[in-house]
Amino acid sequence: MYVGTLSFDLLLGDVRSLKEKRSVVKPIVAELQRKFAVSVAETSGQNLHRRAEIGVAMVSGDPGHLSDVLDRCERLVAARPEVELLSVRRRLHTDED
Repeated sequence: MYVGTLSFDLLLGDVRSLKEKRSVVKPIVAELQRKFAVSVAETSGQNLHRRAEIGVAMVSGDPGHLSDVLDRCERLVAARPEVELLSVRRRLHTDED
C-alpha cells in the first residue's frame, strides 16, 4: 500500500475578503476531487485573505499510478491563472513506514 500527499502553498490574486477567497479555493478543491478521485481540503491559512494551503491525499497499490495522479494534480493547480503556486511538498509513504 502506498500513500501520497501533496501540500500546495498558494498566493491568491486580487482577493479582499474571505468570501472572495472561498470563491477561488472551492472550485480548485472540487475539480481535484472530481477529476482525480483524491481527498482534498484547505488545510491551513483559513483566516488569511490572499494565502491558502491545499492538501491532497491518495492511496494506491501501485506507486507508478500514484505518482502519475499526483503529477496531474500538481499540473492542474499550477495551470490555474487566479493563483500563484509558491511551493509544493510531496510525500510518499508505504505501509512499512
